[in-house]
Amino acid sequence: MAQSVLGSLILGYRPLWNRTRKLAGIQLYAHNEASVAVDAAHLLRTLQELWTASSPPLLISAQTRQLLCDLLEHAPRGAPWIEVRGDWLSDSAIYARVRAAHQRGLKLVWRGGAHQLPEADVARCFDNSLLTLRPEDAAAALQAAPPARPGATPQAPRAASPVLAGQMYEGVASRALMELCLDHSNALALAGWPSEDVLYGLRHHPQQPSHAVIFKLMKAIDAEQSLETFEDIMGEDPLLAYRFMVYTNSAALGLRTGIDSLRRGLVMMGYGSIKRWLSDQLPHASTDPNMHPVRETMVMRARLTAHLLDAGIEHDLRREIYLCGLLSHIDELLGEPLGTILRRLPLSERIYDATVLNTGPYTGGLQMACALETDDASAIRQLCETFEMDLEEVNRALLRVLADLDVERK
Repeated sequence: MAQSVLGSLILGYRPLWNRTRKLAGIQLYAHNEASVAVDAAHLLRTLQELWTASSPPLLISAQTRQLLCDLLEHAPRGAPWIEVRGDWLSDSAIYARVRAAHQRGLKLVWRGGAHQLPEADVARCFDNSLLTLRPEDAAAALQAAPPARPGATPQAPRAASPVLAGQMYEGVASRALMELCLDHSNALALAGWPSEDVLYGLRHHPQQPSHAVIFKLMKAIDAEQSLETFEDIMGEDPLLAYRFMVYTNSAALGLRTGIDSLRRGLVMMGYGSIKRWLSDQLPHASTDPNMHPVRETMVMRARLTAHLLDAGIEHDLRREIYLCGLLSHIDELLGEPLGTILRRLPLSERIYDATVLNTGPYTGGLQMACALETDDASAIRQLCETFEMDLEEVNRALLRVLADLDVERK
């Protein structure tokens, strides 16, 4: 049964970002308890049922050798990419399955240090690799790179670089190394994003909402689309949503009651006023592509929080939970304490309690949404116990959100 396979696994995820700073795919962590056998074939069928043509490509990262062996043995041609840790290939049973899987046409990804690449006969079994750079390799790569010039065409590095073209990289913590991998070395994707360093580099410039999201909302208003569409688009940018709510609650508007949701603000302001306000935001809006993964990560967290806490609740509450997830890390954008930021708005106390005090009915969903962004199976298991969340339902919510993510196809 599909229920049994999702109830016997602990899943997590990490986005894969491409050169245009858009979502290229998802790394799906899958962990099973040693005492529980997992039907790998059923897991793959479950993913196939949930995924559509527009869903992001998947890289399955088995966190146990047993699960990896089962995936290699049972995955049919056309299955998601399967990651194999380089240090596990010393296990003859795994290596034999890797060779057989490769001969069946499976897409395999070698994962390990860029300084420990496999021998040629092993490397032939893999279509790509997920590499980690040592600090000394990262330093050498940055020294070998040509100087960055705005608008310049990417050039080949001047000396041999440890960064190999066309591969995927993880553990990239600096903006400079990220730009080297994606822009100069044509990496296929980055697993995770150096959000902290990107934001640190912009610390002297006040963060602005996305130019693309503002423009998209203005076009939707011109096309007289639905209120739900306006709300959905505004919810694609945590800073735009926050700014809009600050504005609708400002003395300048003189509204008698506090605006506690995007929907109420949209209804109270009227489309002409909204469009004028958006036009005022546009000249200062952010066009920095490096900020897209930062915002998109916050949006994924919001969607996941809403799905995890969705038990047939009414629309207003679902929107409130989404807002809770969307604003939960906005302090990273604004550089102020989260409590100070949220107290400027007449939000539900449930949002403040969950994001600042870690209490109240939304806490479990928000903490779980954050934990699912990692490969920390023990933390996810602990949250299930603490908040009495059903593991199968958690996994199903995660897979639904991931399957609904949009990926631009080339």
